[in-house]
Amino acid sequence: MTRPVPTLFAVTALTFGVGTPTAAQAVPPASDLRIYEIIEAASAARVEADVRRLAGFGTRNTLSDTLSTTRGIGAARRWIKDEMDRISAACGGCMDVYFQGDVVGGEGTRIPDPVNVVNVVGVIRGTVHPNRYVIMSGDIDSRASDGSDGTTDAPGANDNASGMAGVLEAARILTQYRFPTSVILVGLSGEEQGLWGGQIMARRALEDGWDIVGVLNNDMIGNIEGINGVIENNTFRVFSEPYPRTATEQELRSYRTRGGEVDGPSRQLARYVDRIADDYFPNLDAIMIYRLDRFGRGGHHRPFNDAGFAGVRIMETNEQYERQHQNLRTEDGVEYGDVVEGVNFPFAAKLTALNASVLASLAWAPPEPKNVQIGGAVRPSTTLAWDAIADPSLAGYKIYWRDTTAPQWQYSRFVGDVARFTLEDVVIDNYLFGVAAVGRDGNESVVVFPSRTLPR
Repeated sequence: MTRPVPTLFAVTALTFGVGTPTAAQAVPPASDLRIYEIIEAASAARVEADVRRLAGFGTRNTLSDTLSTTRGIGAARRWIKDEMDRISAACGGCMDVYFQGDVVGGEGTRIPDPVNVVNVVGVIRGTVHPNRYVIMSGDIDSRASDGSDGTTDAPGANDNASGMAGVLEAARILTQYRFPTSVILVGLSGEEQGLWGGQIMARRALEDGWDIVGVLNNDMIGNIEGINGVIENNTFRVFSEPYPRTATEQELRSYRTRGGEVDGPSRQLARYVDRIADDYFPNLDAIMIYRLDRFGRGGHHRPFNDAGFAGVRIMETNEQYERQHQNLRTEDGVEYGDVVEGVNFPFAAKLTALNASVLASLAWAPPEPKNVQIGGAVRPSTTLAWDAIADPSLAGYKIYWRDTTAPQWQYSRFVGDVARFTLEDVVIDNYLFGVAAVGRDGNESVVVFPSRTLPR
């Protein structure tokens, strides 16, 4: 959680940019009361109903039946689209709903014969920045012990009906509001056979020039009982890559001297999730995992990361491996399989509320500042500069800084509607810095780490 600026730091502005902060400039509020409304709206009962409906399709394996109306991946994705259509109809058609897919698989893949992988997409179109997107995803598909087994029962109640149910519930909540930035709620397919649905969507995003702020991939958000015996319902994990896979050689070299190796866009998105949890949820703590994903395993944020977009994985802290990727059976008194009884619906609803809150805050916030630069070598103060953004909701900018070993931003200062600012007596060698744009309602963009050095 952001700590107040230590009193020993005197902070003053330089008189250039698009203005200077004055006493007359209003500091935006610390919280947005609409976020509390969103949190209260999340329903454990509706999440439970959706998980039960999804598990009731028997199996949602990518290779399962596509023609049946009651069983298999085809029936599941048609039901999800119908549900999104109902949600959109309830708000007067405020959400565009469509299928998105491609034929994938074949030799050399985990799909032996080509199959149609289909995502279900719902878009709440932004009123100011329609081509700018914040995305929440869940996975439609499930699997038994054999990932290519399309006939054996695989209810996939937690993995990942819980994440998909969270997406549907977030859609119900967020369609009650309007946002400057577009919000996407999506069910992705083919996750268990190679992250195919995410690859399809990320490729379309590149082709169509989407400006993606970040992807919140929800993969298993309903279990509170760990294989290690821990039972806990007040923490969750956020996995994030340290810096973009698309980083250039020059950027990689700069990390050695300027820092930034743990400050890429996905890591800043993870910090944003952590901050929203701290600010709005009194009994929910994010555990930041400095890793792309779990050992030897993957999730649907990775295809977006591979394409250069920010994305994180949000999931439960405590996993129960006997309920993952297992045929339904009992051996030596141990029950295996991913059944509805293993899902804690209040916890899944809480993580759904967390996702919806992050999406709303990002979608209400102004776009992040661009071309952030920093200077201050062999000087007693640190200067940051950035390109001013044009946005009707902009109140100004906030500078963040932290100890070089701290996982989260510790100090911050709202500096007003300026494009350059100096932190007097804050020595550049001792901290890491970033800049965020702040709206008049208090919602902030993600923090942007400096990418260039100011000329001396």
